[in-house]
Amino acid sequence: MRHSNARWRRRGGAGSARAGSPDRDNRWLGSALLAAVVAAPVAYPGWLALVTARRERPAPPQPSEWPGLSVVIAAYKEAAVIGAKIDDVRGNGYPGELEIIVVADDPSTAEAARESGARVVGPGAREGKAAAVNRGIGVATQPIVVISDADAHLAQGSLTALAQWFADPRIGAVAGEKQVAGVGQSLYWRVESWIKDRESRLGTTIGLVGELAAVRRSVFRPLPRDTAVDDLWMALDVIEGGLQVHYDGDATAVETGAPLAAEWERRTRTQAGLLDLLWRRRKLLLPWRSPVAGQLWGHKLLRSVVGPLAHAMLLARATVFFRRSLASRVFVLLHLATVLEVIRSARGAKLSRTEQTAVQILFLQATALGAMRRYLSGDRPASWPKPERAERSAEVFGADGQR
Repeated sequence: MRHSNARWRRRGGAGSARAGSPDRDNRWLGSALLAAVVAAPVAYPGWLALVTARRERPAPPQPSEWPGLSVVIAAYKEAAVIGAKIDDVRGNGYPGELEIIVVADDPSTAEAARESGARVVGPGAREGKAAAVNRGIGVATQPIVVISDADAHLAQGSLTALAQWFADPRIGAVAGEKQVAGVGQSLYWRVESWIKDRESRLGTTIGLVGELAAVRRSVFRPLPRDTAVDDLWMALDVIEGGLQVHYDGDATAVETGAPLAAEWERRTRTQAGLLDLLWRRRKLLLPWRSPVAGQLWGHKLLRSVVGPLAHAMLLARATVFFRRSLASRVFVLLHLATVLEVIRSARGAKLSRTEQTAVQILFLQATALGAMRRYLSGDRPASWPKPERAERSAEVFGADGQR
């Protein structure tokens, strides 16, 4: 009997090896985390691809006359580029009336903008972009307002591409496309553009970008001064008002890439602002309260919270099981190799396309985790320390060929 009991105990009791084995539980946990990591970035695009497979991209309406545009440029320490930006807007070829408003929060930018012939608001105390946009739209005189960053070059015809959609009374805002010149972020922005295009085919997108967006002045609501994601907040206001946000890929803004440390600061700040917005407007996450709840979950929360958290947990688990599991060793070593590529990239080394993709994915996951830390610590400023824009940043206005 003692021998039988010993064998029973070694097996862990009747059926327990099958039902409650720690190894089995660990395998299930690892599989679940891996599924979450993979599903977070691909589940929503996959669903979009399925439901829009037979939906054609809508053709833009043809305006009987072109509406007047007020182009609002929020600028702080942008004296080196603001003149080139104003010339860039004027030279975009818009056929209707055009008003250029620069909201300048420092004297040198205000002076440079005034010398270039723009209407200048300021200089005033710096309160962040949302407050600057409020001030600019508050003095605008044209029915359509275009918002664009001071260092963003507009592809020829972008203003026309935005304005044509407002011939449709259902359209409250139009999102342009953002591109980054000179850095390996193309994969991220290509995916973003594809998502916005597919969302538009379903009726509306939430993907306004502050580098280039247009809104009907009559439906604009003043933005909270303390929000760091003014573009998404504006899109949600338009949609809550019963109108649509359309995306047009022919309206393109091109910016120069920032160094990795500056990009880390920018992305963690804006992602922390996103979490703040989602909490403040959490009712819109409820499907019965919002027509874009699915977009907020799929486009934002899955990729910005669920996926990165699952990734971090999976990496921690692989570290614990590093000696016991070949798969864990491979997973950890791949991450270490990618970290080395990040360091090489920060030092100016040229990476292959595969290396760039790996670096982008790891960087985006890491910045999402950094943003969560900032949000939880209350570090989500609407304005932040900013150096004077370097003169070389004006090079982005040189030629459309840089796109």
